[in-house]
Amino acid sequence: MYVPLLNHADKLAYYLLVLISVCGWGPACALSTDKEQPIEVEADAGELDDINNITIYTGDVVVTRGSIRMTGDKMTVHYDENDDIETLIMDGRPATYRQLPDSSQVYDEAEALRMEYYELRNLVILLREAKVSQERYDFSGERIEYDTVLSQVKAWSDINKNQKSDQASEAKQQDRVKIIIKPKLNQPGNPK
Repeated sequence: MYVPLLNHADKLAYYLLVLISVCGWGPACALSTDKEQPIEVEADAGELDDINNITIYTGDVVVTRGSIRMTGDKMTVHYDENDDIETLIMDGRPATYRQLPDSSQVYDEAEALRMEYYELRNLVILLREAKVSQERYDFSGERIEYDTVLSQVKAWSDINKNQKSDQASEAKQQDRVKIIIKPKLNQPGNPK
C-alpha cells in the first residue's frame, strides 16, 4: 500500500513545484536549485484514498522544497485514473506561499483563502483576499488567475468574474483590483 503513496507523492512533488513556481506571475522562477531538493509535506493528518484518487492533508499543512514554502489548513489533491494530478487545492486563513527567484534577494509571496491549480487547463487561481507580491509588483483582488502556458495574469474584484458594470461603479475602493508597480531599485553600476 505504500508504493502508490510514493507514486502520488512523486507526482504531488512535481505539481507543487509547478504551482509554486507559476505563482510568481512572470519570468522569475524559484531558485534553480529548488528542483534538486526533496519535497517535504508536514501536516497534523494525512489521508490517501486510492479508490477515489484523492489525497488530503489537514491541520497546519507545510510544504517545503529548497527556498519554496507553502502553508495552509488543508491541502486536497485529486488524481485521474492514471495517477496524474487533476487539481491541487490549498485552503487556509490564509493559504500562503513564498519563493526566492534566482534573480532576486527578495522573496515572491502570495496569499489567498484558497489556491487552486488545474493541470489540464494550465491554470492557477487565487480566491478570496488574494494577494501577490514580487520585487516590483503587487497584485490584489478577490480572484487572480494565472495561465501557465500563456503567462497571462487576470484579476477581478468579484470572485465570480461576472460583476456587471453598474455593480462595479458602486464597489467600494477596497473591493477593487489593485496593482502596484514599484520603481526599479538602483543597482551599482546602473544609471538611473
